[in-house]
Amino acid sequence: MTTPSAAPSSSTPTAITTPAPASGVPRRSGSLGPVGLVLAGGISVQFGGALAALLIPRAGALGVVTLRLLAAALVLLLICRPRLRGHSRADWGTVVVFGVTMAAMNALFYQSVARIPLGPAVTLEVLGPLALSVVTSRRAVNILWAGLALAGVFLLGGGGFGDLDPMGVAFALGAGAMWAAYIVFSARTGRRFPQADGLALAMVVAALLCLPLGIVEAGAKLVDPMTIALGSAVAILSSVLPYTLELLALRRIPAATFAILMSLEPAVAATAGFFVLNQALSAVEALAIALVIAATMGAVRTQVGRGKVKS
Repeated sequence: MTTPSAAPSSSTPTAITTPAPASGVPRRSGSLGPVGLVLAGGISVQFGGALAALLIPRAGALGVVTLRLLAAALVLLLICRPRLRGHSRADWGTVVVFGVTMAAMNALFYQSVARIPLGPAVTLEVLGPLALSVVTSRRAVNILWAGLALAGVFLLGGGGFGDLDPMGVAFALGAGAMWAAYIVFSARTGRRFPQADGLALAMVVAALLCLPLGIVEAGAKLVDPMTIALGSAVAILSSVLPYTLELLALRRIPAATFAILMSLEPAVAATAGFFVLNQALSAVEALAIALVIAATMGAVRTQVGRGKVKS
């Protein structure tokens, strides 16, 4: 996979925009390429989430988050070796906020998974990106796709969440709000830093923020070899791969389209739950997945159509 070049740095990022494709790159591939990155990242993060659900009884929710972020930060630092000099105060401010958002999103989500099943947790969490897609979209058709995806999301959740732990629901909704913020600041970080340098630095911020919480909850369990091995696998699947792929994708597609693509997460989570956690799909859940996929295909076709009109 070829890593796209970073957009020029700007001291005053404003709206969520899509950098112009590099010269010589066909616009059609520029539309479809990022979609593939997003889908690959979604598959990776949900299978990582299923593995994390198995690890939570061993190290606790905050312990898993700490292991995940620490391992991811170390891997990204070794791979990216980000340059620390030559960045403006606004650049560093964006990275710090991105890191805080990432830490909060992970901590809240795993607190949710510790209380409610993976499928409903992701279903509630994805409401954040869906809301973002409606708020940031400048095209009425994207509101249609978001609404269709929302219908599938609620159907996948069984039409209601009244029998779930209220704290688990609250944590999932909070994670969704942080996910929406993550999308915004991931795009801004990608425009300000080359390659995945900004992601590596933000991951360090997130890991340092969660480290004290993980030590308090998990203690000596954090240094157990098996726990470290499983936590590292979760880090690769749930952080390193998806965050890098999403950051690259957000340089080339609008955040509204990206947010609608996130509607696939409950469907992928249900699939991961089936293979990893032995959770079977009902007919209603299959219908919900079909609605979400239809919304995602509509969003993709809309994005490709925009590329054709502009070409």
